[in-house]
Amino acid sequence: MKRIVLFLATNIAVMLVMTVILSLLGVNNYLTAKGLNLGSLAVFSLVVGFTGAIFSLLISKPMAKWSTGARVIDNPSSSTEFWLVNTVKTLSERAGIGMPEVAVYNGEPNAFATGAFKNSALVAVSTGLLESMTKEEVEAVLGHEVAHIANGDMVTMTLIQGVVNTFVVFLSRIAAYAVDSFLSKNDENHTPGIGFHIASFVFQILFGIGASLIVAWFSRQREFRADAGAARLLGDRQPMINALARLGGMAPGELPQSMAASGISDKPGWGELFSTHPPMAQRIAALQQLK
Repeated sequence: MKRIVLFLATNIAVMLVMTVILSLLGVNNYLTAKGLNLGSLAVFSLVVGFTGAIFSLLISKPMAKWSTGARVIDNPSSSTEFWLVNTVKTLSERAGIGMPEVAVYNGEPNAFATGAFKNSALVAVSTGLLESMTKEEVEAVLGHEVAHIANGDMVTMTLIQGVVNTFVVFLSRIAAYAVDSFLSKNDENHTPGIGFHIASFVFQILFGIGASLIVAWFSRQREFRADAGAARLLGDRQPMINALARLGGMAPGELPQSMAASGISDKPGWGELFSTHPPMAQRIAALQQLK
C-alpha cells in the first residue's frame, strides 16, 4: 500500500509541477483560448493512465488462469504436485509472504507469478518446464517467481505503466494542439477538430513507443533482482545459474502478450531495448558477481 501511495503521490506531484510551469510560461492561457485546459487535461490523463493499468492488475490472476489454462493445485494428486506445493510453501515462508496459489499449465518451458497482492498471488509453471529441468533447477525458477512476489514487482510494474500512460496521454494532446494550431494559424476562429484528433492519435503512438522502452527497462531490472532473490532464498546462486543456462538453450514458452513480462524468460522482440527480460548471458553474469 505504501508503494501505491508513493507512486500516485509522485505522479500527481510531477503533473502539478508540469501544469504550473506550463501555466507560468503562458501555455495554459493559449491552450485555454483554443479549448484545452491544462488542469482538466492533467486530471483526465491521470484517470485514463491509471484506470486501465490498475484494473489489469486487479484481474491479473483470473485472466492468467483463463488465458493459459492453468490448473490450480487445490488437492495434490501426484508426487510432483506435492513437491511443487511444498517447495512454494517453503520459499514463501523464507520470503515472508503468504502462500500463493500454485498452478500447472500445458506448454513449453516457462513459469510466471501474478496477482495484485503479496499475500494472495499465483505461481504457475508449465509442464514443459517440469519435464525438461531437474528439481533443483525448478526450485530455482520457483524461487525467482516467489522473489517477484516478495519484491512487489507486479504492483511496481503496474504503477510504472500507469505513470507512463499518464504522460503519454498528457503530452500527446498538448503536442496535437500545437500542430493543429500551427496548421490553422490563419484561422482566428478555428477550434480543434479532426486535425487535432489525428495528430493526437499519431503522437500517442510515438510517445507510446518511447514509454514502452521505459517500461521494458524497468522490467529488465526487476529480473536481475528476482534472480538474486532466488539465489538468496535457496542460499546458493548455482541452481539459478543452472536454470538460466538450461532455459537459454530452449525456446521459451510463449505467454499471452499481456503476461509476457511475468514469465521467467521471453522471446526476443524488436531488439534488446524492447525486451522485458535481459539476455540469459547477462543474467548469469550478474549472478556470478553476487557476493
